Amino acid sequence: MLSRREALGLIAAAAAVAACPVRAATACGMPWRDWHGFVQRHLQDDGRVIDFSHPDQRSTSESQSYALFFALVDNNPVLFDRILAWARRHLCGGRPDLNLPAWLWGRAGDGQWRVLDGNTASDGELWIAYALLEAGRLWNRPGLVQAGRQVLGLMRAAEVVELPGFGPMLLPGNRGFVQRDRWLLNPSYLPLFALRRFAMVDQRGPWARLAERSVAMLRAAAPGGFAPDWIAWNGEAFVTDPGKGAVGSYDAIRCYLWAGMTDPGEPLRRRLLDALPGPARLLRARGGFAEKIQTRSGSADGTAPAGFSAALLPYLSALGQTAMASAQAGRIPAAGAAADALGYYDRVLVLFGRGWMDRRFRFAADGRLLPAWSTTCSAKT
Repeated sequence: MLSRREALGLIAAAAAVAACPVRAATACGMPWRDWHGFVQRHLQDDGRVIDFSHPDQRSTSESQSYALFFALVDNNPVLFDRILAWARRHLCGGRPDLNLPAWLWGRAGDGQWRVLDGNTASDGELWIAYALLEAGRLWNRPGLVQAGRQVLGLMRAAEVVELPGFGPMLLPGNRGFVQRDRWLLNPSYLPLFALRRFAMVDQRGPWARLAERSVAMLRAAAPGGFAPDWIAWNGEAFVTDPGKGAVGSYDAIRCYLWAGMTDPGEPLRRRLLDALPGPARLLRARGGFAEKIQTRSGSADGTAPAGFSAALLPYLSALGQTAMASAQAGRIPAAGAAADALGYYDRVLVLFGRGWMDRRFRFAADGRLLPAWSTTCSAKT
């Protein structure tokens, strides 16, 4: 039997969905203009995703991983394969069975195009593994499932560590994050639904325990209700890293996004949302979010970009804050000239946040992806 708090949470979630009946009804059979605009601007014909906001016109394991996910949500296996092939060839050295992808590729100072930093980035790898597993399941392609398992195995070997006094944790990359007296971590690299899916596929792996520990980490890292971009474990407690500081900004915004998209049936969802009251409190106090937040003091600085507003939509929906969600939705440009002016990262956050609000996809309690084309849309045909 549900507790009173759980029942109220389900009612609030249902009310939030009902508040957007028009948008929810438009996903089935309608072109995904936000995604198609992204493809036109940022995706080369060979499958490379380009971030033009940097002089090196970079591509990253993160950008390739998100594009894989969105191509799957859009039910486009041809585009998915091109994005995957480019990442395997250029980021994995042609051996994705042996190598995790390098995180950064672009134009070097000598004008040559190549890997600029061979270190790994576990957020990109996590989404690559997730996209492979779910594409294999949804498109009935066992080879993709096997490829996803291979990525998980490489991550386990290179990036999953046991923090003394705490438990398993995923490092942000395989080099540079373990120091003599601390481990540097990024809370936004650990979406709970992806870890749940990995635990189903790799039942002997660390993923179920890592899911529980990731929520514990975020709760400890956000005493004021705001997620930081980075946090450090010193062997006894989570502390502010002296090099990164306690700011929450372009990384941390994803913590609210992932929390909001988590299924109400997830046992840790309420603990996750309860750890992050800061954004709703800040919106209530000042009417808008901020680009940077000092998470220890709660002081806010700068105007949040449009992508932040999109990222907050699922979070506010999960809290039942429909008026706040509507106000944030009004800050996001509709597909067209204004949307075309957004940069790579803003567009990614819009694809996640507005795509979720349009019900183009959901995540089940066990982490499975539920794209509209496989659920509500197929049920109507």
